[in-house]
Parts: sequence; C-alpha cells; structure tokens
Amino acid sequence: MTKVHVEFINTCPCCDEHGANIKNIAARFGDQVEVSLYYAGKDFGYLKKYGMISKGTMIVDGKKRYDNLTKEVIEKAITEAMAG
Repeated sequence: MTKVHVEFINTCPCCDEHGANIKNIAARFGDQVEVSLYYAGKDFGYLKKYGMISKGTMIVDGKKRYDNLTKEVIEKAITEAMAG
C-alpha cells in the first residue's frame, strides 16, 4: 500500500477546524497518511508548488484539490486516496 500525502493550507482562523478534522481522520490510517499543515502568512513552502491560495484548501497527493471542505468531504477524499 502506498503512502498518501495530505496537505492543508490554512488561510484564516475559521479553517482551524478543517486542520483538526484532517489530522483526526488521517490518524485512523496510522502512518499510511502523512499530513502537512501550512499557515498562510507564516509558512511559504506551498507557494512554489501551488501559488497563492486565498481559501482554506486541502490537496491530496499533490494532485487533487478540495476548496469546499466539510468533515464528510475530507473523510471521503482521504478514504478514496487510501483505496487507490
């Protein structure tokens, strides 16, 4: 099974809940899911890869981008990525 990399760019305090949900859901899969959280204005590593992002965004394996996040969307995206 391959490892899944989930990145989340947190753009405002209202997005903190999404970051917590991503960590909690990823924890169910143990070390098979790697999570990277970036904070706009503080972390800049994501800019080279994805450019400017002004809305809380989750990116799975550097390919699939999710802008309209809910707990259900996060759970479905990570589960699908783990399935293959």
